[in-house]
Amino acid sequence: MDRSQLADFLRRRREALQPEDVGLVKGPRRRTPGLRREDVAALTGMSVDYYVRLEQERGPQPSEQMTAALARGLRLSLDERDHLFRLAGHPTPGRLTRTDHVSPAMMRVLDRLEDTPAQVVTDLAETLAQTRPATALLGDQTRFTGPARSMIYRWFTDLRSRSLYPEADHDLHGRIFVSQLRTAHVRSAQSPRSTALVRQLQAASPEFAQLWDQHEVGFQHDDRKALIHPELGELHLHCQVLLAPDQAQALLIFTATPGTDSYDKLKLLAVMGARTM
Repeated sequence: MDRSQLADFLRRRREALQPEDVGLVKGPRRRTPGLRREDVAALTGMSVDYYVRLEQERGPQPSEQMTAALARGLRLSLDERDHLFRLAGHPTPGRLTRTDHVSPAMMRVLDRLEDTPAQVVTDLAETLAQTRPATALLGDQTRFTGPARSMIYRWFTDLRSRSLYPEADHDLHGRIFVSQLRTAHVRSAQSPRSTALVRQLQAASPEFAQLWDQHEVGFQHDDRKALIHPELGELHLHCQVLLAPDQAQALLIFTATPGTDSYDKLKLLAVMGARTM
């Protein structure tokens, strides 16, 4: 870990960003060039004190997970992300396999959707970033670790995850999830991550194993979704998908038809906290 260079790099990247670059409002009394330390702490999910100590060369070595959060929060390019990992004393994440790093371009789109449920997910159904309305609608899906990071894994191993959808849709969603996992598994030339996920699911869920053996492909989620919120009830939404060029990540945007009951319910999400699952 190179403390002095890490501190310098963090400070210079923070000062190079403007509030509007990350979806924040630039107030009339803001005197700090670029972002404030408080802004970066909020964007990365760490305490202000922890971030301040990193910039002052007196903080502990950030974990790989925290370093990845800094890269996303500071909207770093892949080259800048790799540089940050080296300064923090970690090996750089591989580029030829799927990565958890969200591109700055996709993050800029997500930043503009602060009043809309939206999230970035991988082709293994791992949620990397969410807007606040998305956490209110779907719960904090970035908090999971290990194989449970994948919604596909949770679907077959934790029945509570199915409470998001009407029971009548469960069978279809299960088939879609398995079909999508198979497509991602083949597209990545059976990468270690997708292979591990498939094997863990085969061992943990007879339902998944049976569906996997059917070798179904081509099933896709409809752009119209029925979701269940514990307080608002059932919502009928449209889900628009923006794919990354390599199709390893996607931005999901949830909207409702104006004038409908679901449209009014979506507006309430702006004042509601994150749901639990």
